[in-house]
Amino acid sequence: MSAPSMFEAIVVHEPDTPPTQLVLLFHGVGAQPQDLVPLGQALAAQWPTACIASVQSPDPSDLGRGWQWFSVAGVTETNRPARVAATLPRFVATVQHWQQQTGLDAASTTLVGFSQGAIMALESTQQAQPQADHVVAIAGRFAQPPQNASGRTRIHLMHGDADAVMPLQLALDAQRWLQALNAQVTLDVFAGLGHGIDQRVLDAMIRRLQGELLAPRGLTG
Repeated sequence: MSAPSMFEAIVVHEPDTPPTQLVLLFHGVGAQPQDLVPLGQALAAQWPTACIASVQSPDPSDLGRGWQWFSVAGVTETNRPARVAATLPRFVATVQHWQQQTGLDAASTTLVGFSQGAIMALESTQQAQPQADHVVAIAGRFAQPPQNASGRTRIHLMHGDADAVMPLQLALDAQRWLQALNAQVTLDVFAGLGHGIDQRVLDAMIRRLQGELLAPRGLTG
């Protein structure tokens, strides 16, 4: 399996007129962009003027299938932050590429990540300049405690309480850390949900974003 181009993605929805919003979907390790196409289609039904793309992670996965942003082979609490930091510039460059392609800025961008994709989306909030107006992190975590919050990016954490891959405590920690930084953060917990996405997650995501994507705001650092 050869590595894809840096910015490979499936464009799930592209409006006939210039888009008013950019929604980027980021899959988990060992997965592929096709896996999040149904989620993108559901979001497109809500926001038909948005450009929605499911992004492919840049490297072949060590799991023998799918793709990854960083290796999870031998990953620990100690070495995870360095692995994420090493690949984060590529993630930011990917977001900025799609913003340039659509003529939209961070104020009109929403990042939706699942698992490893959520890790990357959350870590991108630690950049000096905000990358997005909204970050939706499904079954994710911070690689290390966040040190700052832009005060503008709204972060929506979504997690199953039966997740054995990313225990719920990781989302509770993220919420606590972000609240201490005065970040705009919400947390939705889904009873009985493991490491996955179900209709309840989609409904919660739409509820959190409803109306807000129709009125993008200016972002400051």
